[in-house]
Amino acid sequence: MAMRDVGGGQGLSAGQAALKRGFDLSASAIGLFLTWWLILLAWAAATIDTRRNGFFVQERVGRHGRPFRVVKIRTMREVPGLDTTVTQSGDARITRLGAFFRRFKIDELPQLWNVLVGDMSFVGPRPDVPGFADRLEGEDRVVLSIRPGITGPATLKYRDEEALLSEVEDPERHNREVIWPDKVRINREYVHNWQLQDDLKYIWHTVVG
Repeated sequence: MAMRDVGGGQGLSAGQAALKRGFDLSASAIGLFLTWWLILLAWAAATIDTRRNGFFVQERVGRHGRPFRVVKIRTMREVPGLDTTVTQSGDARITRLGAFFRRFKIDELPQLWNVLVGDMSFVGPRPDVPGFADRLEGEDRVVLSIRPGITGPATLKYRDEEALLSEVEDPERHNREVIWPDKVRINREYVHNWQLQDDLKYIWHTVVG
């Protein structure tokens, strides 16, 4: 089913958007040049580990609510009866190697390609599966005026989201009613107050942990 274009709201100025895209384009090209060998090794290891293609490709909601296919290193195997998109700490689907990749953000490296081709940005709201961002309304739709990011202020605040969800009785409900609205608020403020130096700060905090 086609996803409607739900982009709206006052986003970045033309100059800000050009500056942000220029940084993304140059930094992603450099990043891929430096890490292509690691991505290939991780892909091969994940293929053996999960017995499936080591690249995990999934439809996510992008800029203006349009779908795109995000690329990551596969870190999970299929477990019968577990089909939720909400991941908790200790999730039985995450392999031991996958946990290592996730801890050191190696599984995120293929998204440099998504940044290079313009699907994503280094910093922005995390790209969600359909059913969340594509349903934003009113002022919250400004979140969709920019490309989703590999990291960002909401991502950093909820970097321990999997552990947090493992402690609540109903993880899916807690994510939908508590975490998701707070992420929208944080990302809305990010768009309204965007500065390149803030993006650099978020990237630094993501790398150094």
